[in-house]
Formats: sequence, structure tokens, C-alpha cells
Amino acid sequence: MDHPRPTVPELDRLSAPEAERIDRALGRQLRLGLRQLGHEMLSRPDWFALVNRQTLRADLLAGLTGATLVLPQGVAFAAIAGLPPEYGFYASIVPTIVTALLGSSWQAVSGATTALSALVFGALAGHFTPGSPEFISAAISMAFLVGVFQILMGVMRLGTLVDFVSHSVMTGFVAGAALLIGTSQLAALLGLELPRPEHPLRFATELATHLGQADPVSLGVGLSTILTAVLARRISHRLPHYLIALLVATLLGLGFEAGGVPLATVGTIRGVIPSFEVPELSPGFLRDLVSGAFAVAFVGLLEAVSIARAMAAKSGQLLNGNKEFIGQGASNLVGSFFHAYPCSASFTRSAVNFESGARTPLAAVFSALILLAILLLVAPAFASVPVAGLAGIIMVVAWRLVDFAEIGHMMRSSISETLIAGVTFLSTIVIDLEFAIYAGVALSLSLFLMRIARPVIAVLSPDPEAPSRALRPARLYGLGECPQLIIASMEGPLYFGTVEATRRDFHRFRIERPAQKHMLFLSRSSAETDLPAAEMLLEESRLRDAAGGSFHLKIGSLRLLSKLARFRVVKALGRDHIHISKREAIAQLVPKLDPAICASCTARVFNECAQQPDERRKDTPAPGAPVTRR
Repeated sequence: MDHPRPTVPELDRLSAPEAERIDRALGRQLRLGLRQLGHEMLSRPDWFALVNRQTLRADLLAGLTGATLVLPQGVAFAAIAGLPPEYGFYASIVPTIVTALLGSSWQAVSGATTALSALVFGALAGHFTPGSPEFISAAISMAFLVGVFQILMGVMRLGTLVDFVSHSVMTGFVAGAALLIGTSQLAALLGLELPRPEHPLRFATELATHLGQADPVSLGVGLSTILTAVLARRISHRLPHYLIALLVATLLGLGFEAGGVPLATVGTIRGVIPSFEVPELSPGFLRDLVSGAFAVAFVGLLEAVSIARAMAAKSGQLLNGNKEFIGQGASNLVGSFFHAYPCSASFTRSAVNFESGARTPLAAVFSALILLAILLLVAPAFASVPVAGLAGIIMVVAWRLVDFAEIGHMMRSSISETLIAGVTFLSTIVIDLEFAIYAGVALSLSLFLMRIARPVIAVLSPDPEAPSRALRPARLYGLGECPQLIIASMEGPLYFGTVEATRRDFHRFRIERPAQKHMLFLSRSSAETDLPAAEMLLEESRLRDAAGGSFHLKIGSLRLLSKLARFRVVKALGRDHIHISKREAIAQLVPKLDPAICASCTARVFNECAQQPDERRKDTPAPGAPVTRR
């Protein structure tokens, strides 16, 4: 049997046996999660039986397509994170393989992503110089912490927690991050020295002051890159438009260099093979990264689960949220030992992987291996990519991040969701990315709790036109009510969060309907009733008893009956005041009503009223006589 969970002030007053019982319960939960983790890690993957010659061929082709997509994306995402280009590739090799083998989704592909890259930069730029050895070390150590947090959440079976975070949080966060990413590339695009856009007023002032000093060559190369990427995608979605745009930018840069107009370039990529190296794990160093790492872990899981669900909806796969948590956590944890910074599922890579015909996670494995082979051949060519061209690519990526259709639909249909997205967006721009996530999640949960803390309590009455005279909202259907008995039905849970709202409704009923001294309360979702709610029910019973009435409770499950017994509600009310059936409750209540009032009543809404005295007829049945059902 469940036991009521003590509130925080009560924890200090727990006896030794009670504290030991709680410790055992937490230990059981952890052991269950670890046992599940071990089973999932050691058992054969559910997709293994699907592998055959046809799926291998389809996965190989999908992997080849995905690998070509990562070439420009890796460089762009690393630049967004404030890291050298090769780190974008590191995050798309080992983590991709680990997630494919240990995660739940068959088609989702993990690696470096725009949102996490921006969040990593936002979390670290205030403490370290972007691109410096200390910054790089912090980004890799953060991946280790992110992996630990995500695995712990998977072990504790918290995969359903993301269901309680509004999608509007991610919409606002991604829109804000996209704006910061796009504006951060204006300096490279214009060939100017500008502050970071995290300081909006200063950035706007400097941009307006120095705009006339923009380098026309850099601007021309950047705009040409943007135009090429847009046109290539418009011609065909299957074209590697980012790669084509980077190629055009490189050719333009080489042409200008040959004409004596040198451009700043990405520079030499020092190495493309991710070697094994233990990240910096000193307690003092990790302590400074904990807050940012938790935000990155949370956003990464939101991204990964959302994308995995989108892919599963298309393929018909049954997704395991806890296993996806563990797979994402393992990819970050293992990846940190191979120079990878925090990563998650990539929507673009996952969509391309699915559209290319991927059948199993082997497509992602092939993608990582093919990427490694391609990099060994073409990595030197990235040294000639103009910085202005890369800036153009990043701006296109940022523009495509914003879901304008979703934002428009949200603004037209939901004020609360628009508020959540707006607060998250403004926090991203005005404060920082890390705080924006916490602000959006806090507001999302607050609005959710406010909605469920205001339950709807309707007054019901039998509908003579409905089959079996079903109970329906009296005011909505224009039904008559019993002058002595009020039947109130509650939609939603009856727990500490809804107690005050329910108590106010009960008080209003007593003030507005003083003649209805008897109450039958139907709580349709009350299986989770807690101690404060039980005390409120007993309070209402005492008040109605004092007024010469009674309080009856209709419950819907034996589980609730067990809880009410533990909270001593059954003993205090009496078994004759707690009912399993509405019909049985009404049949027991009506004979207890004041017969003098019943005699002059014209409403007579219940079948059982035929048994009550009626001054309009002489053949009033004696109490206890059989009732003829209409």
C-alpha cells in the first residue's frame, strides 16, 4: 500500500524507521532503473532482426547522403559554438555511432546541432575566450557532465518529464537563438569588428556607427553564398545546397585572392580523426560548468525526444523515452573522451536520413564512418573557405531554424502558449540562453499548474430526455434541480493544488443554495486524492452536518477507497456516506430528505421522488414501497 509522502518540514521529524523506509523506496527505484539500464544495454537491439541485404543497401545510401550534409554543417555548428571547425566533425562521429547503437529511435541521427551549439557558446563565453584552449576544454568537459545528467534521468525513468514542458518553450528558445546566431555573423559578413549580439543596445549602436565601413568584397561573397544556398534548395531539396554554396564561396575567395584581394579564411583543420583523451574532470572545474551543463542536457533531451517522436510517427516505430535518454547521455559521455562537445538529435540530418530511405540505426553508423573517410580526403580544402562565405551559410541555417508557420499559428490560437514563447524569446535576447530555458520551463509549468488548480465543478441534475435519466449540467441543459440535494461533479484531480479552489466553490454553494443542505460530490479523477484534499472533504461534511444536512461522496475506484480509509475519511463519514454508484447514492439519499419539503415540491427530478410524499395526490406511496421506473 502507498504511504503519504511527507512534506519538507516533516522530514526533520521523521522517526528512524520512517526515514529508513523512504531510503529503501528510493533505493528500490534506483535499483530498478539500473537493472533496466543493464537489460537494455546487454539485450539485442529491437531493430537487429530487421537487418538484411536490402536494409543494408538502403542504410548505406542514406548514410552517404547524410555524410555529405555534415561537411558544411560541422564547420558551421562549430563556429556557432565558438570552436575550431574540426570540433564540429568530432561531435558528428563518435556520438552519432553511440546514439545509434544505444538509443531507441531507428531513424533519428545525433551530432552537433544549432541550438545546442548556441547554448554551449552562451554558457561558456562569459567565463572563457571563445576558441581558446580553456574554452575548448570547458566545452568537452561540459559534454561529460551533460552525459552524466542525461543518463541519470534515464536511469531514474524520467523519460516522460519532457511531456510536461510546452513545445512553445523550444519554439521561443530556437527563435531567440536563431536571431543571436544570425546577428553574430554580421561582423564576418560585413568585414567589421562588432561586439557580440548578447548586448543588443551596444551591438545595434556599433553596427549603425560602422555600417558605412563595411567591406564590399566580404559582403559580396557572403550574399553570393546565401543566394546560392537558397537557389540550390529551391531547385531541389535533395541537392546538398550548403555544400554547393560553400564551394561557390571558396571559388569566389580563390578568385579574389588571385586578383590581389585576399579574404579571411577558415584556416587549416588540424585533424579530423577524433583521438582518445580524458577530458578535464577536476571537481573545481566541473563545478563551474554544472548550471550550464544541466540546461544543455535538458534542451538536448527535448530536442532528441521531439525529433525521435517525429521520426517514429512516420515509421510506426514504438519509441522508448527512457532508452532514448540513456542513448543520448551515453553519446555525450563517451563523446567527451573523443573531443566532442555536447550534441543531440539533429532535425535536418534525421529528416534527410529518413527521406533517403534509412531502415535501421546502421544508416547513422554508416554516415559517421563515411564522413570520416571523406574528411581524410577533403579536409585540407576547408582551409580555403572564406569566413564571409561560412557566415552566409550560418545565417541561412539560422533563418531556417525559425518556424514562422508555427509561431503564426500559436499567436492566432493560444494566448498562453504565445506568452511562454515570447518570454523565452525575450529572455534569450535580453538575458542569456541558459536563463531563457529555465524561464520558459518555469512559466510553462506555472501556467499548467494554474490551469489544473482551477477545477471545473458543475451542478448536475437528471435529464428526463436522456437514456436512463443520465446526469447532465443543470444550467447548460436547463434542467430542474432538487430543492434539498445538490449534486456537484468535479473534472480534474482532487489534491492539494485544487483544494482551495474546491473549498471556494463549496462555500459559494452553501451561500447561494442554503436550502440544498445535502450534497452528493462526484470526483471523477480523484484516484490521486491526498491528505489536504481528504481534510477538506471532512471539513465540508462537518459544515453540512452542522447545518442539518449531510455530505455524500461518490468514488470511482477501490484504490481511492483504500486511500480514503488510510486518511480516516471512511471512518469519519461512515460507510453509508461513501458510494460506488451514482444510482445507489441517490436511492439512499432521497428517502432521507425532509418529507414536508418533498410534499410540496414540483421539481421531483429523481425516479425515487415517486416514493416521497406528494400533497397533490392522495395515493402517496408508503415509504419503502417499490419504485416504478420511468
